[in-house]
Amino acid sequence: MIQIRRDADRGHADHGWLDSRHTFSFADYQDPRFMGFRSLRVINEDRVQPGKGFGTHSHRDMEILTFVLDGVLEHKDSLGTSAQIRPGELQRMSAGTGVTHSEYNASRDAPVHFLQIWLLPDRLGLPPSYEQRAFPAGEARDRLRLVASHDGREGSLTVHQDVALYVATLGRGARVGQPLAEGRSAWLQIARGSMRVGRETLSAGDGASFSDEARLELEALEDSELLLFDLA
Repeated sequence: MIQIRRDADRGHADHGWLDSRHTFSFADYQDPRFMGFRSLRVINEDRVQPGKGFGTHSHRDMEILTFVLDGVLEHKDSLGTSAQIRPGELQRMSAGTGVTHSEYNASRDAPVHFLQIWLLPDRLGLPPSYEQRAFPAGEARDRLRLVASHDGREGSLTVHQDVALYVATLGRGARVGQPLAEGRSAWLQIARGSMRVGRETLSAGDGASFSDEARLELEALEDSELLLFDLA
């Protein structure tokens, strides 16, 4: 079964310095039909103006992933981490028992465009931790590249949840497939471009959930970038 979540139907918040699209309920945007999917709780597509950002704030008991599409995001946290996140890199912050952090656009003249992803952890009260890794562009060219997993296999980041996150950058006409084990589901998020999934066409900002499907087959209709979550 496939359920489509169109870009135009997402929640939207425009704060001037921040333009944010919410795939699932978040902050003042609440939709009981879209409270998350399996352990996937938040996918926010954020655009932050130059020199602006999120001041110091706190989280707990959440796995937070940040995937930058354009620009540079500057991160600081109470663990002592100070880092910049660029396209091709993935950040994982486990909030656990509690962490404070800030995220700012590192540029004074260009916006930063990124996806903020929250996953429910497999257990509460974990020690807070941070991990960041760069994945060379060629590794995801016309193929699904594993970038986060429960066991950190294939050089992926370690996430405290039974999930496998893949990214891919597909040239026009490229096709990729992914099997789904029995009892597992998937969420597909289109970051750029458009692609055909079965009889459906998905474009940038669109998402889709897959349940009781043995395999996903994706075809890029133009140069595209995607994230695919394989979820317990």
